[in-house]
Amino acid sequence: MSSILLITLIAFVVHIPFGYLRSRSKKYSLKWFMYIHIPIPFIILIRIITNTDYKFIPLFFILAAVIGQFLGGKLEFN
Repeated sequence: MSSILLITLIAFVVHIPFGYLRSRSKKYSLKWFMYIHIPIPFIILIRIITNTDYKFIPLFFILAAVIGQFLGGKLEFN
């Protein structure tokens, strides 16, 4: 169970900067699309290395990624 929590946390943290970058690019552009999808292979690799069952993907990892993207998009640096 600890690997699920760790991967969920990693998915959340990794998506925050990409959410920030995504929110500052033109909607539906190539950059916008890439900022959403670039972190996904890394999360998949971590899941494979830790031998985590695929049934946890929709519930935990995707939700963490979406929340990370959303919160990253809300960040503002002045």
